[in-house]
Amino acid sequence: QVHIDESGGGLVQPGGSLRLSCATSGFTFETYVIGWFRQAPGKGREGVSFISIIDEITQYADSVKGRFAVSRDIATSTAYLQMNSLKPEDTAVYYCAAGPLVKRGMVPVTVPSFFDYWGQGTQVTVSS
Repeated sequence: QVHIDESGGGLVQPGGSLRLSCATSGFTFETYVIGWFRQAPGKGREGVSFISIIDEITQYADSVKGRFAVSRDIATSTAYLQMNSLKPEDTAVYYCAAGPLVKRGMVPVTVPSFFDYWGQGTQVTVSS
């Protein structure tokens, strides 16, 4: 049974940092792509950061480049999203998702349909 559990969200002031964790189990971590998405109230789901576990190829949305960094720990099947220089517009529920690497080249890794498994999300609020 697949489990994806996000943690690390919370309330932070503008300019602050948070580190989100995505603990996974139930699938072969190394053969997947992990994506981080976010959804703000009244808005659609937005792809934020993506990492191919086996080769560590990463992608970022323009809105977070230079501020966010995605990483993974194969030993613990966990992915991370380090978020720095946070802005109020980063406020959203952040979701972690896993999609099989074999889809790469057939489906863009930046779209939700690439991903088969999703976590429940963790709230990030950036406010003074």
